[in-house]
Amino acid sequence: MFENLLTLQITDFISGIGIPVRAGETPDNVILPGILIDKGALVVDETKLKYSGDLLHEAGHLAVMPSTQRNALYNDVSKNAGDEIATLAWSWAALVYLNLPPEVVFHHDGYKGESDWLIATFSNGGTMGVPLLQWMGLTAEPSKAEQLGWKAFPHMQRWLRE
Repeated sequence: MFENLLTLQITDFISGIGIPVRAGETPDNVILPGILIDKGALVVDETKLKYSGDLLHEAGHLAVMPSTQRNALYNDVSKNAGDEIATLAWSWAALVYLNLPPEVVFHHDGYKGESDWLIATFSNGGTMGVPLLQWMGLTAEPSKAEQLGWKAFPHMQRWLRE
């Protein structure tokens, strides 16, 4: 479906966890070039896509939304800071799972100049956003994993919030 191998790897993962992905044209007013959120699905215009890793970030936004909310979104996602922080942690877990370099998602043209800081934070065991993912039933904070009987973040118990 996609020509770029990294895009294909990422979209296969996203589809595999239950978020529909399809190729198609995207308007110019999307949040990230080449990616449109359309009622719980990602529409990808590979000719406009600048960074394949942006797909993981946008999928993360969908993944941390309750399913009823996820299926109603069009082009934009929550402006809630907690959702953004949870999405950052989710994106980190996804790139670790896919064995991708952190810069694939946390590239220098994104994250308001904070990509190096985000990479350093998560690389050094930082758990920013992880308590929210735990509350959503997706993963466990390292200090709570044994008590929950789960593996600790960045391992994910589930990828999608119910």
